[in-house]
Amino acid sequence: MNPGLMAYLENRAQQLARVRRVLIEDLHVQREPEEIDPDAPLFGTGLGLDSVDAVELVVSLETEFEFRLDDDALVRPSMRTVNSLVDLVLRKQGGRHAAP
Repeated sequence: MNPGLMAYLENRAQQLARVRRVLIEDLHVQREPEEIDPDAPLFGTGLGLDSVDAVELVVSLETEFEFRLDDDALVRPSMRTVNSLVDLVLRKQGGRHAAP
């Protein structure tokens, strides 16, 4: 496998683990990390988050990943699934871990 692709996949897995940890520790999602499906919707029938949780999630992500989420056009679509949050994190990291 291409070393660049391997590095990207490893980084993505690490960021997924961090997002799952934020969901469990800060938003009190009552699941084990491996039980949180990356394609699970964050709101409604997925993880069951609500609008108050959305605000707390933004604050928690800013704290955990040390960036600001002030572009509503970027943030709103990224609040759909766990995977979309990971994509947001990777973009906010400046693309230095972009897919090869």
